[in-house]
Amino acid sequence: MFIVNLTYIVALDQVDQHIPAHIDFLNAQYAAGHFLASGRKVPRTGGIILANAASLETLAAILEQDPFKQNNLADYEVIEFVPSKASDELQFLIS
Repeated sequence: MFIVNLTYIVALDQVDQHIPAHIDFLNAQYAAGHFLASGRKVPRTGGIILANAASLETLAAILEQDPFKQNNLADYEVIEFVPSKASDELQFLIS
């Protein structure tokens, strides 16, 4: 499991131009089962993605398809973790 921390490196008006394409990218990754949750940071300096990719290499290849990355709009920090405890609703995350 991975946490992807996006931090915008350009003005929000540039980011906003690519939101529709970014949403299409997210939707495709949800449909493929790679992403479990995502959303904006508060304040709006970037976003977070909870990913369930098979490996770091697989996730890196997926993130290369993100319009935010393709247009150099954000930096990406990827943190791998192994869930060991979860609420009843999220027990499916425990491997």
